[in-house]
Amino acid sequence: MEVHDIVDILEAEIVNEGDMDAEIKTACGSDMMSDVLAFVKEQSVLLTGLVNPQVVRTADMMDMHCIVFIRGKSPDDTIIALAKQRDITLLKTRYRMFTACGKLYDAGLRGGCNI
Repeated sequence: MEVHDIVDILEAEIVNEGDMDAEIKTACGSDMMSDVLAFVKEQSVLLTGLVNPQVVRTADMMDMHCIVFIRGKSPDDTIIALAKQRDITLLKTRYRMFTACGKLYDAGLRGGCNI
C-alpha cells in the first residue's frame, strides 16, 4: 500500500504532502509514543489522536512516512513545519481510531508491532 491509498481509504485531508508514493507495509494506532518506539516496525503509518511535535519526532526516528491524526484533529503550524523538514506526510481523518484502523486492515494493511 502507498500513502495515497491511505488518503482514499480514510477519506483523509492532506495537511502536509510528503512522498505520496512511499510504500507502507504496516500500521500502528497509538497515543503513547513510548509504545511506538518500543514495538513498531519500519515502514509503518502512525494513527494517533495525540497532536504535538513529539509525534513527528517519533515517526522520524522510526522511519515512518505518514502520520494520520484521527477524530478530525488538526496539527498546528509548528508540527506541520517539523513534518515538512522531515518529509513526513500528515493526514487527518474524521474517523475514530478503531474505525480508521479497521478500514486499513480491511484494505490489507496489517499491524506493525513486534509482539
